[in-house]
Amino acid sequence: MDRIAKLASQKAVVIFSKSSCGMSHAIKRLFYELGVGPAICELDEDARGKEMEWALMRLGCNPSVPAVFIGGKFVGSANTVMTLHLNGSLKRMLRDAGALWL
Repeated sequence: MDRIAKLASQKAVVIFSKSSCGMSHAIKRLFYELGVGPAICELDEDARGKEMEWALMRLGCNPSVPAVFIGGKFVGSANTVMTLHLNGSLKRMLRDAGALWL
């Protein structure tokens, strides 16, 4: 859990992902299209990935990926992020975190 908190606070947007996950790819693509360059932590390419995956599940992220943190705070998984995007809240959160300038 400490490693997740440390990684999540290193950049305005951090996405915990798996390179083979279609939803993770879609969420990363959404942020790139919004003009945000998130930090990506691919759990299936990290030696401690399984441990971090369990910690994400304990946070309430089920399935464990994608898990999105904005401004160091856990936002949620794909459904939550898409809901925030559709209702216009995501851009405001990104601006407040310093990840988006416009």
